[in-house]
Amino acid sequence: MYGAFMLFYKEILRFAKVAFQTLVAPIVTALLYLLIFSHVLTGRVEVFEGVEYTAFLIPGLMMMTVIQNAFANTSSSLIQSKVTGNIVFVLLTPLSHFELFAAYVGAAVVRGLLVGAGIFVLAVWYVKVPVHSLPVIIGFAILGSAVLGAMGMIAGIWAEKFDQLAAFQNFIIMPLSFLSGVFYSIHTLPPFWQTLSRFNPFLYMIDGFRYGFFGKSDIPVETSLAVVFAFFVALSFALHTMLRQGYRLRF
Repeated sequence: MYGAFMLFYKEILRFAKVAFQTLVAPIVTALLYLLIFSHVLTGRVEVFEGVEYTAFLIPGLMMMTVIQNAFANTSSSLIQSKVTGNIVFVLLTPLSHFELFAAYVGAAVVRGLLVGAGIFVLAVWYVKVPVHSLPVIIGFAILGSAVLGAMGMIAGIWAEKFDQLAAFQNFIIMPLSFLSGVFYSIHTLPPFWQTLSRFNPFLYMIDGFRYGFFGKSDIPVETSLAVVFAFFVALSFALHTMLRQGYRLRF
């Protein structure tokens, strides 16, 4: 696994060299969401009994930012390598499909966790957030960022130019993120939209992650974990198939 570790290390260095863009910027964006929505809705909305709306908002913003940055890490790395042509130097190495998967997704998980931790450290100065179960929080953060890291690899392999990748992010990742219960509970929605929301896998990531803080959720945490894990397995199988066949990687 030495080769996989070096590729993982290369991916860490890649986003660390532009940390202001890859780490600081998403943290600032999430905090701006927190300040605006908490100012407008605190005292007017109570999602969980006894939980202040600002506190309710923090886990959702954390998880949304984690998964968006995990996706951005793998997708941007692959599309840049394909466009510039240096993807050949990765493909020529004697790395297995699993090692490529582990290196890219592992780096995406690290970036996602760093961004999430940064939001939490700064947000707790603004409002006190309880911690109900630290293993649940860490587990959903790692699994959620791994899911989006794998999805980012699929998008990066599929896209042949930057605007295709932007379309994938703008019309799939962003809508699913914002409509996953970050700012609200699905129980506040009409029955039709509640049912439709349950087909959004991002909902289970955010709801399970939020359970780790409050011990309360819209969906049983076991169900959320099972759905997210099943989604990860499905994406991993699809990604492994694409890597094995060299889909849009071998020209």
